[in-house]
Amino acid sequence: MTLTSENTHLDIERLAPHLRLATDPSAAETSVVRGDRYRFTVLTSRMIRMEYSEDGRFEDRASQMALNRRFDQPEFRVIDEAGYLQILTEHLHLTYDKEPFSPNGLTIQVKGNLSAYHSLWRYSEAGENLGGTARTLDGADGAVPLEPGLMSRNGYAVLDDSATLLLEDDGWFSPRRPGQGQDLYFFGYGRSYRDCLQDFYRLTGNTPMIPKFALGNWWSRYYRYTAAEYKELITRFKTEKIPFSVAVLDMDWHHVDIDPKFGSGWTGYTWNTELFPDPDEFMGWLHENGLRLTLNVHPADGVRAHEDAYAAVAFTLGLDPAEEHPIVFDVTDPAFLKAYFEQLHHPLEERGVDFWWLDWQSGSHSKIAGFDPLWVLNHLHFLDSARDGKRPLTFSRYAGPGSHRYPIGFSGDTIVTWESLQFQPYFTATASNIGYGWWSHDIGGHMGGYKDEDLAVRWTQFGVFSPIMRLHSSSSLFSGKEPWGYRTGAAEIMTRYLRLRHQLLPYLHTMNHRASEEGLPLVQPMYYEHPENDAAYSVPNQYLFGTKLMVCPITSPQNTTLNLGKTKAWLPEGVWIDFFTGMVYRGDRTMYLYRRPEHLPTLAPAGAIIPLTQESAAVNGTANPASVELRIFGGASGTFELIEDNDPELTSAQSPARTAMRLDWETGTFTVESVTGYISAIPELRNYELSFSGFAATGQITVTSAGRLLEYTLTANHATNTTCVCVKDVAASEGLTITFENGMALTENDAAGRALELLADAQIEFRLKDAIFKKIQECSDASLLISHLQSMDLEPDLMGALTEIFLA
Repeated sequence: MTLTSENTHLDIERLAPHLRLATDPSAAETSVVRGDRYRFTVLTSRMIRMEYSEDGRFEDRASQMALNRRFDQPEFRVIDEAGYLQILTEHLHLTYDKEPFSPNGLTIQVKGNLSAYHSLWRYSEAGENLGGTARTLDGADGAVPLEPGLMSRNGYAVLDDSATLLLEDDGWFSPRRPGQGQDLYFFGYGRSYRDCLQDFYRLTGNTPMIPKFALGNWWSRYYRYTAAEYKELITRFKTEKIPFSVAVLDMDWHHVDIDPKFGSGWTGYTWNTELFPDPDEFMGWLHENGLRLTLNVHPADGVRAHEDAYAAVAFTLGLDPAEEHPIVFDVTDPAFLKAYFEQLHHPLEERGVDFWWLDWQSGSHSKIAGFDPLWVLNHLHFLDSARDGKRPLTFSRYAGPGSHRYPIGFSGDTIVTWESLQFQPYFTATASNIGYGWWSHDIGGHMGGYKDEDLAVRWTQFGVFSPIMRLHSSSSLFSGKEPWGYRTGAAEIMTRYLRLRHQLLPYLHTMNHRASEEGLPLVQPMYYEHPENDAAYSVPNQYLFGTKLMVCPITSPQNTTLNLGKTKAWLPEGVWIDFFTGMVYRGDRTMYLYRRPEHLPTLAPAGAIIPLTQESAAVNGTANPASVELRIFGGASGTFELIEDNDPELTSAQSPARTAMRLDWETGTFTVESVTGYISAIPELRNYELSFSGFAATGQITVTSAGRLLEYTLTANHATNTTCVCVKDVAASEGLTITFENGMALTENDAAGRALELLADAQIEFRLKDAIFKKIQECSDASLLISHLQSMDLEPDLMGALTEIFLA
């Protein structure tokens, strides 16, 4: 016999106040056009809610997707005639025959001359869609189908909200009435993709800030660690100067090999003291070493009698623990959920668990139709994690539109192949089309597949330039992602990139603020910035990484003869400078980019400013640094505002510290303004390393702060076109200014030097190398040189790499 709390008839409030989401679901009456069986709500000039119900009853409660429908009323006009209704806004023209919704009776034209005829939507037609995301990548070995998103080159998309749960005032959920009818949202934003996304967030709720510690490196592995082994691993990482901020324990932290009479050990809440003799000491040790802890839980099997907390759960539900009946997992029962949180999770959190990895793999069904256990768990766990004033955080799978409110997403157990890596950049960027910006992948792949050091390096590089950097692998003795498990060259590159992830924290956390405050995800497809350019749609794996970087991952095996990987990239109009090599490119073209294993094609536009911690500060944790590196890219003026928190975990009434930075290309100055906001969030004095990339040698430089001259050291790296100015002990309250006395000028690439480096490393005949370099020395005109090289019938990738260098 199994029991649920249906047998207890407990008189409890449905959900605690902290589990109730703030909503404003009733639209202004003046935005509503209503008939006996239909209702249209004009939310914006480009978004319309469309409802049809045979009984004429419509829904004003919040749904699991739509929380807020009270928008500023747009201007619109209604033409209401017998059997015919029109609604006209600035951007849309809706026509409706007042009958049950049908392709002939309900249409919306998106204005704007997007196409000759493809921008007319008829009810039930999906149209062309740029895609959204998927619930999971479990078992994926390459591409998987994506659910629709909000974006289309034809200018419209429709989300069906007819079957989602409704949110009651007391925080509980109700399924839709049987036969309630249709509840649709039409988004007719043309190619104003960012406007569409920001209004979607107004409807569904913003993406919350995630704690800063989540932006560092995560160590994760499905492995039967002991406490001693895990400590030894973290200590080894520290010795190797590889920083981490999150420690993950997969399911073996709890009892797995249990008495068969209790079922399987997949679900568990009791520390395995054979592996972790003193869990409290272990969790304390992790915290002392700068790490936050998340534990994996599979809640589907409920609570069985072998659990330490079984008696407490049973008593809470009015059951007799002596009978040892299993308590089934029941997401539809408030009494069970109360015990689930208060008896199973809160005690473990009080002992040191920082957040939970909800590994729900048991489908979307429960006792009540529409109650998707995954969505309910995501919703309640996220809200519950904020009960003590912390920035809330959970880690789980995607559960449909609106899931961006519950970061972070766990994309699932992928296969270790090039095909898996090839899909992930596109998958990550496209998820922004449904507002889902914080995917965490199994970087390096989880299971199966094969060992390929080139693949491991390229996957790690992509992970560093992903929303969340979480290494993961199976329990195979040979699949671990520790860099020292690879050959020297690969190990050094992986180590360097893991350090780089923590160096990027100032930039990443600023973008974290931007994602929450402005509705702009960290990773975006290229067409967000260039919606009218066909080329922006032709590079699905290329993406914008925050406001100042463009990433072109390499997702196919390298040319071993040349020791080069390649990717096809589109460079928008303007000047672009490689983040790693300092190579300067002219934009407005599509080209192949070739890179040695240590370099990922990552480009910054002219005028970009990228804040980093210095590598010497790359230790566990995510504290605001006393030493900052600023990468400043020449060719145009630019600005950046660095945003830093006082406490990366707790919410704060004080505004964050904001440091404005400005490159003025015309006057030859770079300025770090004095800090505004809560200045105590950052060190009083800071060391600055200012790396000017793409700047030609310009003679005398002066550095001042509050009118005083400052001493500095100056170094130059001609291989990367970089001039570095180092200044110590700059007061945050005063800032600094660097002046290039002879003005600023963009450098020219040392094409011959780069070609020499390429040829020296290539595994080809010496005579061919000599012949190529002789032509390079003889020809000062790049176009003539390329003609000569073409006539030499060079191997295509060698010709391509040389062409990139000389025509950049």
